[in-house]
Amino acid sequence: MSTVVSDKRLDAAPHNDPVTIRARETTVVVALVLVLLGALVAVGVLINIGGAHPQDSGIPMALADQAAPQGVTVAQQSAQTTKGDPLKASSAWIARTSQSSGISPTAIAAYGDATLMLEHEQPSCHLGWSTLAGVGTIESANGTIGGRQLLTNGLSSSPISGPALNGAGGYAAIGNGNGGWSSALGPMQFIESTWARWGADGDGDGYSDINNIFDASLAAGRYLCADGRDLATAQGWTAAIYSYNHSTDYVQQVYAAANAAAS
Repeated sequence: MSTVVSDKRLDAAPHNDPVTIRARETTVVVALVLVLLGALVAVGVLINIGGAHPQDSGIPMALADQAAPQGVTVAQQSAQTTKGDPLKASSAWIARTSQSSGISPTAIAAYGDATLMLEHEQPSCHLGWSTLAGVGTIESANGTIGGRQLLTNGLSSSPISGPALNGAGGYAAIGNGNGGWSSALGPMQFIESTWARWGADGDGDGYSDINNIFDASLAAGRYLCADGRDLATAQGWTAAIYSYNHSTDYVQQVYAAANAAAS
């Protein structure tokens, strides 16, 4: 480019000179390349902004600016019978919160216990029980979706399984490693590969059961608190929910459900 621009002989060449024609053709080609590059850069920026990315930079600012849902403090059980017992919410708090929220005592107990455990494990996360209630409400109606009942042992009256994640109907395509398709399972709708990493024992029975709301709530809490997020901030809370399901509609739905539970 610099050689062509500085070559004075081209300035004096006839309009239809072959060298001049080639120069014009080169200029046109270069201009087209630059336009295409600009378009690709623009597309890349749009993809980056709208892409399903769990980090804060992928969160639409309109969502991040909303206030993080607030939930009242979970009242802890007065005493533990054994040093190794998991932290438990008090029965009085469970009954009071269940009545005010309309969520079953078993689900409230699971959310409260998980919140207390996360306060102990990751105090800088500031996970609120209402956030878990918001997720549980949207994912499975707190273990009661499809007319199910949530039993006192933390299991629904029948196992909860989401649709096959085969790429149809707007769902992601996620294989199960056996030639079939994965499905989200349990009250907090984990896929098995995610549960393999985040599965937890929330009720202290020695097992991590994806279908048990106590276990699933603790696993969900740890997942939301990952990467050092502070859920007391709007940006941190929004990033956490967005990482759970990369959808702006989902973030808004959980936000509304969490506020409704805590009101």
